[in-house]
Amino acid sequence: MVKHRSSSRSIVASFSSTRLLSIKAISLYLIFIFAFTIWVLVFSSTNIQTDDDQHRDLIDSESIPPPYLPPRKNLQKSNENTQLWDPPFSFGLHPCVKPTPKYKDLSESDHYITVRSNGGLNQMRTGIADIVAVAHIMNATLVIPELDKRSFWQDSSVFSDIFDEEHFIKSLQRDVNVIKKLPKEVESLPRARKHFTSWSSVGYYEEMTHLWKDYKVIHVAKSDSRLANNDLPIDIQRLRCRVLYRGLRFSPAIESLGQKLVERLKARAGRYIALHLRYEKDMLAFTGCTYGLTDAESEELTVMRESTSHWKIKSINSTEQREEGLCPLTPKEVGIFLKGLGYPQSTVIYIAAGDIYGGDDRLSELKSRFPNLVFKETLALKGELKGFTGHATKTAALDYIISVESDVFVPSHSGNMARAVEGHRRFLGHRRTITPDRKGLVKLFSKMERGQLREGPKLSNLVKQMHQDRQGAPRRRKGPTQGIKGRARFRTEEAFYENPYPECICSSKQHREP
Repeated sequence: MVKHRSSSRSIVASFSSTRLLSIKAISLYLIFIFAFTIWVLVFSSTNIQTDDDQHRDLIDSESIPPPYLPPRKNLQKSNENTQLWDPPFSFGLHPCVKPTPKYKDLSESDHYITVRSNGGLNQMRTGIADIVAVAHIMNATLVIPELDKRSFWQDSSVFSDIFDEEHFIKSLQRDVNVIKKLPKEVESLPRARKHFTSWSSVGYYEEMTHLWKDYKVIHVAKSDSRLANNDLPIDIQRLRCRVLYRGLRFSPAIESLGQKLVERLKARAGRYIALHLRYEKDMLAFTGCTYGLTDAESEELTVMRESTSHWKIKSINSTEQREEGLCPLTPKEVGIFLKGLGYPQSTVIYIAAGDIYGGDDRLSELKSRFPNLVFKETLALKGELKGFTGHATKTAALDYIISVESDVFVPSHSGNMARAVEGHRRFLGHRRTITPDRKGLVKLFSKMERGQLREGPKLSNLVKQMHQDRQGAPRRRKGPTQGIKGRARFRTEEAFYENPYPECICSSKQHREP
């Protein structure tokens, strides 16, 4: 009986084991069939997709005209054009100059500020923007600024000759009360004559309001760099931008001719470079840069520097200046530079400058590389420049308009105009502005002189690498040089008007202003 039960258990176990093996086998078989089916489907769909793509490519290549399916050479050319001419990607940034809700509108005041602007056109423009902000901080009425008539250019122009005076007054009516001249009852009163400290804070000017206890009028002897570049309230920074980019519109005569010249340039070439070729007599004398000049020319510039009282530095080592990148590029060097960047010989270049020191002879090596040089004198029609002759501030205004509107702006030196134009172009959408690395370029030019390098692909690659981050792309304003302390640090900061980001340039997340 026991034996029978044992045998029965063996049979049941054997059956169970066989059943389990069968289930496993069936499962494996099903998995295999499923996997094989998936593989077949994937393989088939891949072949179908490939055939379809080939068919579509064949149809497209026959039916779509060349502009939509350009050959490889045209694609390369298109990429090169983008790198040479188009603005850098701006990440949706846009101008923003409207006051914040905390901004205090002007209030009635019986105090007045008069000012004598100093320097050339752009030094005066940025200085006027500063003084408008100062008048707002000190709650004063601003008298239309007097322009500099004693600088190197000896220009007799008054404010209304250069700027649209009525627009200036009206555009700032919420910010500062602006009048054309002092009221008669105030003209004869004593005035506080003040040299406000350069790069000052709002707190400094709030302290200066103590002068109103004894005076109704403060006369400011100099207007440039009266406010700090950084650490000012955003509403003061935006006021400076409103003045510079909206309020200080050029006079109708200048604005009209400037836009005509821009239209003629674009009609002639489609695209053009505005080259601020700062190779004028005053700049070379001021910087002490005599590289490539004759002994007679070097002596002439030295005499000029020594006889100009407000140029404080008299003894300058020209070689050291050049090696440190403190000299303007020569016309020849600019030609090598632009060619190295990849601009073709046919490029139209507008020369935004006064008289080039050395004249046509000095321009010859730039012209040999880029023969399409254009000057305002050759662009304007007969008689259009009649009211501009002898007025350097007016002609500088034309250069400014043409430079701001250009496809590419290249300054040969970092002066007031170069900084002002760069800042304006950043404000308008970061238009391509190429700032030469003069110190780096001089090293390359020196190698060329020693026969270690010559114009060609190698030099071009070096120039392009050196300037890939100097094309005017969005970035925050640079602070002072590390290690420099005290007031000297202000001189090493990037100027507010050279790069008004982030105060006057906002991201796409913020409301876009009209």
